[in-house]
Amino acid sequence: MKEGSSPERAASLMTVVGVRPSHASSYLVRAAVTAPSVYNTQPWAFVAEEQDKGIELHADLTRRLPLTDPYGREAVISCGAALFNVRLAMRHLGFTPVVRPFPHPQDSSFLAQVTWGAYGRPSHDEQRMYGALRRRQTVCGPFLAQPLPSSLIDELREQARREGATLHCLDDTTSRQHLAELVRAGEDARRTDPGYAAEQSRWTWGIAPPRTDGVPADADVMRPDCTSLVGRDYLGLTRMFPAPPRRWPARTGPVAVMSTDRDDRPDWLRAGQALERVLLYAAAHGVMAAFHTQPLELPPLKAQIRRTLTMGEFPQMILRLGYPPCIRPLPRRPVEEVLTTRDSRPS
Repeated sequence: MKEGSSPERAASLMTVVGVRPSHASSYLVRAAVTAPSVYNTQPWAFVAEEQDKGIELHADLTRRLPLTDPYGREAVISCGAALFNVRLAMRHLGFTPVVRPFPHPQDSSFLAQVTWGAYGRPSHDEQRMYGALRRRQTVCGPFLAQPLPSSLIDELREQARREGATLHCLDDTTSRQHLAELVRAGEDARRTDPGYAAEQSRWTWGIAPPRTDGVPADADVMRPDCTSLVGRDYLGLTRMFPAPPRRWPARTGPVAVMSTDRDDRPDWLRAGQALERVLLYAAAHGVMAAFHTQPLELPPLKAQIRRTLTMGEFPQMILRLGYPPCIRPLPRRPVEEVLTTRDSRPS
């Protein structure tokens, strides 16, 4: 064994390169596809480099939401979350990921290239987050009444900061009420827009035929207005029941807004990585998240949030945190559907 090597590095090398060329890339993509995405669109595509030297992350433009996400901001954030999972999977094997964002600026869909770097023992937190990859789920509706430890909220802020984002936890009643009103305004605008409703319905499906993407109709059986921050009305429950049968404002959970310095594609990709780091760190402690991005999809409402709640930074995600009453996993596209191999060509 060469000087400076270790048994752990040797074992990791055997795991990655001692098998057929597609093994390492498939391993990375299996981790990547557990990331969250708006409407569970899973708007990513991966290309395995020759001899498993690394992997490319691309945005799948066929899965864009023209009305909900006209600029592709949420799609890039979703891909950023998948990118963090790729990095984490490499760390789990004991390698340092080398990330080159936007390697070809002329190709806006080519988001990142990730290659295998030097050996480095994964930290305890990295191992715990990797273990939470398949436990993390998106929640709709109220959480349990059990409060979160204040120390965990501070730790989540630090996790966001490590990725270059800020997690603003809204502790005062005035800020939470103001945000709730903006989320309400955003969702009301969506519910009264026939085009938006049609786009949402295309990604919502019933029992048959089953799909590997989108939102199953039984993913949220609670009326979306039962918490202080209203949710998306996937099933049209607000039309069937104009008044919610019950409200649980005390089970809304802590509310946070994630922001970045700028509002461009690099910061969207950064926000996605920060979001997934926060979500996995929380999931490792049994805490899940619900998302409320409706006002961020409407420029006037987004501007209000930036001006009043994020100290001038650009808001990228709105989420609630808490202990879930139950877990409803959403389907995931299989690896073979999202991973391709680059053809070998002479240089």
